[in-house]
Amino acid sequence: MAFRVLASDPLDASAVAAMRAAGLVVDEKTDLTPEQLQAEIASYDAIVVRSATKVRAPVIDAAKNLKLIVRAGVGLDNVDAEYAAKKGIAVRNTPAASSNSVAELALGHMLSLARSIGRATASMKAGKWEKKQLSGIEIEGKTLGIIGIGRIGQLLAAKAHALGMSVVCYDAYLKTSPIPSVARMVSLDELLAVSDFISLHIPFDPSVGAVLGAKEIRKMKSGVRIVNCARGGVVDEAALAEGLRTGKVAGAALDVFAAEPPAPDHPLFALDPVSLTPHIGAATDEAQARVGDEAARIVIEFARTR
Repeated sequence: MAFRVLASDPLDASAVAAMRAAGLVVDEKTDLTPEQLQAEIASYDAIVVRSATKVRAPVIDAAKNLKLIVRAGVGLDNVDAEYAAKKGIAVRNTPAASSNSVAELALGHMLSLARSIGRATASMKAGKWEKKQLSGIEIEGKTLGIIGIGRIGQLLAAKAHALGMSVVCYDAYLKTSPIPSVARMVSLDELLAVSDFISLHIPFDPSVGAVLGAKEIRKMKSGVRIVNCARGGVVDEAALAEGLRTGKVAGAALDVFAAEPPAPDHPLFALDPVSLTPHIGAATDEAQARVGDEAARIVIEFARTR
């Protein structure tokens, strides 16, 4: 019997074609409700998801033939991996495929904060000419603090170093820097004290909560700029908004939010020195092609072992 794959979120066309060329039966059924997914999943051997589909216990319980869950992306926030493992279902993701795109977005947000690009665009579209109000800073010669020096953190560090920034890093799981010629490992307190820009590249741990909150913001330089292209919740957004209001924080950039999409009255929306994007870190043509290719390879290799 053919190995059946459900792609419940949009995948790059080349990934779907590769799986079909390998003899797999691939059905693309996107935008399913949780109830529809539970009804559909029973006949499939594998499911490939991105971030929209949630593979929680009710779906896993309904998946009588499921052997593999592939998250075409970095994290597993939307997959109950432990519960799946207890049911004998393998869980995989594609951690490296979108790393460069996320690092480039973080760098783009840093430049946007340094030169008020978002605010300048909005004000000009509103018929304003705020030349005197939009004085910025250079990033060359500034210190970038990176919290989480994994794949994405290392790529961002290299790009920032090439632009003349000094880079320090902190990682809860590492004692020495994996790229000592580019980024110096320091304590979290030192990173907070010396950084002009801080960029986070860590998963959200519910048992830890926000890594940057009011206490940490008080330890930072006045005029610090904070970037979060990691996961919603790793920064206390209310504390960040307060830091912006008081001037302690000169700018903030977020691609991810504790609740997505955020409420229209989110406190950051009323503040000017912000750069915001709707969770598009991996949303480049190149990243999506790599993500799809890696997800397809995982499914094909798994199916061949069955």
